[in-house]
Amino acid sequence: MQIARCRQRRSELDSPSAELDVDLLLCHVLDRPRYYLYAHDDIELTGAQLRAFEALLARRAAGEPIAYLTGVAEFWSLPLKVAPSTLIPRADTELLVEWILEKFSAQTVLRVLDLGTGTGAIALALASERPKWQITGVDLQSAAVELAQANAQALQLPVEFLQSNWFEAVSGRQFDVIVSNPPYIEADDPHLIGPGVAFEPHTALVSGDDGLQDIRQIANDSPAHLAAGGVLLLEHGYRQATPVAAILRDAGFSGVENRRDYGGNPRATWGRLGEGECDAR
Repeated sequence: MQIARCRQRRSELDSPSAELDVDLLLCHVLDRPRYYLYAHDDIELTGAQLRAFEALLARRAAGEPIAYLTGVAEFWSLPLKVAPSTLIPRADTELLVEWILEKFSAQTVLRVLDLGTGTGAIALALASERPKWQITGVDLQSAAVELAQANAQALQLPVEFLQSNWFEAVSGRQFDVIVSNPPYIEADDPHLIGPGVAFEPHTALVSGDDGLQDIRQIANDSPAHLAAGGVLLLEHGYRQATPVAAILRDAGFSGVENRRDYGGNPRATWGRLGEGECDAR
């Protein structure tokens, strides 16, 4: 079957991104960039390539995310390997990276901890922009840690990744910045059965009945691991800004503020420990 005919099979997908999805699957099977599809649309797929494409197309039609099918997702313009053991990095999480880079200059040497690092997206994005910083990422799942380490090696970024139940593996260490995109979805949230999400690990999504169990733990445990004036930055649900701000204040954080994601929803909250100041701009 020719590339042109394969591309026409986007009609088999009930997806607003069907054309892009089919192109990405073809690029993955052919190991070619997308422009190749336009310049060589009369090329015939081999039997093996066609079988691989049809198998992936069927999985996509069943709702499996493209990133899991191709094994790659982009975050902060970095190509990251992904697997079903981790969440797929999302563009909205880049807000955390932007906020930290805005607050702290390249001349400042900081110790940064990324809690629940997954693919290593946040930690690696920061390392790509701030090579002087000492960055550590931790995750409970050993498969996620191995994946993050593989991403760091592929990108040649010197980030330390450790298996840890939150702060367990960094006991006794202090950081200037703690950042996390933790689980924050309520146990009965209907979005858990929505397209794509059902394929992602629920342990990385769900956090107790109200979705705030892990955020409470992080906020309460962070002060023991933050230097004076250190900051905690959390991603959370768009309806959780008010309770998350209250949780941070109750845990001893000041200057609490939130920011909106690219869709205009309040999705990240920042707090500084005590009244200190570690922003060296």
